[in-house]
Amino acid sequence: MNTITAAITAVGAYVPDFVLSNKVLETMVDTNDEWITTRTGIKERRILKDADKGTSFLAIKAAQDLIAKANIDPLEIDMVIMATATADMPVASTGVFVATEIGATNAFAYDLQAACSSFLYGMSTAAAYIQSGRYKKVLLIGADKMSSIVDYTDRATCIIFGDGGGAVLFEPNYEGLGLQDEYLRSDGVGRDFLKISAGGSLIPTTLETVQNKQHNIIQDGKTVFKYAVTNMADASELILKRNNLTNEDVNWLVPHQANKRIIDATASRMELEDSKVLMNIERYGNTTSATLPLVLSDFEHLFKKGDNIIFAAFGGGFTWGSIYLKWAYDKK
Repeated sequence: MNTITAAITAVGAYVPDFVLSNKVLETMVDTNDEWITTRTGIKERRILKDADKGTSFLAIKAAQDLIAKANIDPLEIDMVIMATATADMPVASTGVFVATEIGATNAFAYDLQAACSSFLYGMSTAAAYIQSGRYKKVLLIGADKMSSIVDYTDRATCIIFGDGGGAVLFEPNYEGLGLQDEYLRSDGVGRDFLKISAGGSLIPTTLETVQNKQHNIIQDGKTVFKYAVTNMADASELILKRNNLTNEDVNWLVPHQANKRIIDATASRMELEDSKVLMNIERYGNTTSATLPLVLSDFEHLFKKGDNIIFAAFGGGFTWGSIYLKWAYDKK
C-alpha cells in the first residue's frame, strides 16, 4: 500500500459586505489612517453587522462556497473541524451546528481553539485523521466574528480585528503531496498578555464583569508583538532547515495576518523575496482563525501542483508554529 499523505484539494471563503475603513475608525476613536497603516498594514476590515448572526454564519458561508466550487456531496464529508476563538455559544459546539447546516450529516464535528493559531493546529489535526487511513474527506473551517468581542472605544484593539471565514478540504494523496512537516508549540507564559478575562470558569459572568468590559479582548501589544516576531520567524526558519529547503525552494509563504511588520520579519528571516509573501491584511485585518484560509482563497489562482508552501502563525496563549505543505492541484 502506498503511503498516505494529507493534501488540500479545495478551498472556500466568505467575508461580510460591510467595510470598516480606517477613515471610519477615525470618527470613532482617537486614531488616523496613517498611524494604523504604518503600524499594522491594515486599511480596512469586514464586519458582520447582523446582530442575530454569529461565527457559524461565516463558517457555513465559507463551507458552502467550497462545496459549490469543488462540486462535492456534503454527505461524503467524514468530519468537520471548526477552528475558532469566537464560538457561537459555550458548550454547544459551533462545528456540530455548522456540519448539520451544510448537510454534512454523516460527519462528526467539533471545535478547536488555539486563538490565532487555531487553523494551523487544525491543519495538523485534519492531516492526522487523513493519514490514519480511517477518513477520506475532512473539512477544516476557520472562522471568527471578532467584532463580537472587540471594544470599539479601545483604539489598541478595534483597529486590528475583522470578521471572516475560510475552509479547506483535506483528502488522501498518494503522490507525496500535501502536508510534509510541522513544528507546533505553545507557552502558557502568554496567558495574561492577550485574553478575554471574564465569561469562563475562572471569572464567571456577572453584572460587574459586563460593566467593566471584561468580556472584550485586551492585549499587551508590545509584549505580543515581541513574542510573535521571534516565534513565528524561529518556527519558519526551523521548518526550512529540518526539510533542507532554501529560500529558492519555497514558492509561497502563507503567514497569519496579524501585523505587516510581523510578516515582514518572518519573511526576512527566511530570506524570501516580497513576491513570495502572500498578504491580504490591508483588506481584512486580523480575522484570527480565518486568516490562513482567506489567504489561500485569495491567491489560489497562483498555486501550481507541487508548489512548496510554508504556513506560519502566532496566537494568544501563547500558541504558534509552522507547517510545510506541497500544493496538490492546479486551479481549473
